[in-house]
Amino acid sequence: MRKPRDFDAELKSLEDKARDLKARKVQQLGELVISTGADALSAEELAGALIVLAETRDAGKREAWAKRGAVFFQGRSRRTARAPDRDRGGAAAQSGGAQPASGGAGAA
Repeated sequence: MRKPRDFDAELKSLEDKARDLKARKVQQLGELVISTGADALSAEELAGALIVLAETRDAGKREAWAKRGAVFFQGRSRRTARAPDRDRGGAAAQSGGAQPASGGAGAA
């Protein structure tokens, strides 16, 4: 005879995983805001820029933003991969990535 499944334990495990994923997503979004230099913006400015981005249906603009984002992440991964000290690599990625990204936000 097979052992019955413990649905309550499985559900709790799934809820824990979902909570962990949500927390990781929030943390990664915060890290992204900091690494792009957007933490220098006020919360209202940042929210307004994100609203405009989310409402934009122009495929050309969205594609250009996506390409710029890909370049940002590619440049960031190369810098941090070569840095022997992770803390120093993170600081270099922040200062190097902040200027171009903030200039793009003003153009949007």
